Amino acid sequence: MVLTKISKPINVRGDNSKESLGLVHVVTGDGKGKTTSSLGIALRAIGNNLRVCMIQFLKSGFTGELYSAKKLGFEIEQFGIDALKEKQKHLQEFADRTGAFVFQPDIKEKDAAMQGWEHAKNMIKSGSYDVVILDEINCVLEKGLIPLNEVLEIVKGHGNVELIFTGRDSPKELMEAADYVNVIQRVKHPWQKGIVARRGIEY
Repeated sequence: MVLTKISKPINVRGDNSKESLGLVHVVTGDGKGKTTSSLGIALRAIGNNLRVCMIQFLKSGFTGELYSAKKLGFEIEQFGIDALKEKQKHLQEFADRTGAFVFQPDIKEKDAAMQGWEHAKNMIKSGSYDVVILDEINCVLEKGLIPLNEVLEIVKGHGNVELIFTGRDSPKELMEAADYVNVIQRVKHPWQKGIVARRGIEY
C-alpha cells in the first residue's frame, strides 16, 4: 500500500448544490459490508438534509437498520416475500425471530422482487428523494427476477437522484454504466470458524 505524503496543504473544493447529485454507485463482491456501506452514505446524506429512502429486495424481518432508520427519519421498505406477507397481516413491525433467517427459493421471490422494482421506479421518479438505495438489487438482477434492461433505462435517465445498488454479483452492464464501482472482497469471515451472525453487527 502506497501512502501519499503531504508536505503542504491541499485544498479540495466541494459542491454543495443538489444539482450535482445524480451519480450511480455499485457496491458488490463477496465480502461483508455492502449494505453497511450504503447505510453509511445514508447517514452522511441525512446529516446534510438530503432525503433518503432504501428499498430492500429479498430481505424480511428484523434487522437493526429498520429501527435506527426510524429514529433518523428515513424510510426502509422490505420487499422479500415474507415481508410482504407480514404487511398483508397489517403488522406495524416485524417480530424479532431471535436471529433466524429464511432464504426462500428464487421462484418464490420473483413477484415480490417485481413489486419492489415497481415501487423503486416510483420512488426514483417521484422527486421526493435525493438518495435512493436499492439494497440487494444486484442479486435480484443476477437471478433474473427483474429485467436488467429496465434498470439500465432508469440509470440512463434518473435525473438528480443519487442511486446506490448493492449486492453480490452485479451485472457487468450495470457496473459499466455506474460512476462508482466498489468490489468488496472477502479475505476472512467469522462464518469460516463457525461463528453465526451476531445481532447489532451482522443484522
